Amino acid sequence: MDPTRQKVKLNDGHFIPVLGFGTYAPEEVAKKEALEFTPFAIEVGFRHIDCAHFYQNEEQVGQAIQRKIADGTVKREDIFCTSKLWCTSFRPELVRPALERSLKKLQLDYVDLYIIHFPLALKALEKCKDAGLTKSIGVSNFNHKQLEKILNKPGLKYKPVCNQVECHPYLNQGKLLDFCKSHEIVLVAYAALGSQRVKEWVNPNHPVLLEDPVLSAIAQKHKKTAALIALRYQIQRGVVVLAKGNNKKWIKENMQVFEFELTPEDVKAIDGLNRNIRYYEFHLGVGQPGYPFSEEY
Repeated sequence: MDPTRQKVKLNDGHFIPVLGFGTYAPEEVAKKEALEFTPFAIEVGFRHIDCAHFYQNEEQVGQAIQRKIADGTVKREDIFCTSKLWCTSFRPELVRPALERSLKKLQLDYVDLYIIHFPLALKALEKCKDAGLTKSIGVSNFNHKQLEKILNKPGLKYKPVCNQVECHPYLNQGKLLDFCKSHEIVLVAYAALGSQRVKEWVNPNHPVLLEDPVLSAIAQKHKKTAALIALRYQIQRGVVVLAKGNNKKWIKENMQVFEFELTPEDVKAIDGLNRNIRYYEFHLGVGQPGYPFSEEY
């Protein structure tokens, strides 16, 4: 199957590619990696690029996309570009200017998806969609109660199309996934391979996901890497998955996710790995109103 055609329909009628290229990297290398690896990812078949103001590399991601449009590899409409609103711009009057700044850096007229990182007002995002600055709007790190609150809001104009959350075999988000599916909200998985062990964010005492013996055994059986097994697992559950890559061999390898299928037994075995391990705990937010991780899901 042509990987560039693997898409999921969003509740507003647009389509999102199931495999996305994540551009987050530690601050000291974020710009360099975005410039080096984003064009390569597009060359090997990635069409969904996930970035954010917070990553401090939108300018470089934009240059990479423009370079691939200029050389004829893709057209603008082939690329699904996501950006995100950071907490410094949550006040309603700051939302549109923040998105416009991101668009200027990305050298784009619109993004395909604009996401709010943490549970706060969606009203201003709706206006950005009406203005054509983003095709779809979504949320990130929302638990089911916070989603419910939005969905039950009087006068809600647009349902969020997705909820981008940490999701991997050690935190498979089964209940949240079921909840999202029941409301036509796509779950988008970040940290799908565990994490990059960025010390400011990640608990270093947690086990390394890709060294898990169950994943390794399934990988051996399919003659694939443990990373590919973890990515394929998400796609078969109907989850859109982001794969980060700072190595061309891995980035290219990630496209093999469309070349094989896990058996029901494989999926069941991976389901059994769930142990609610959250690599990104965002301790800064603990005790704040709206901290999303106090709920079970």
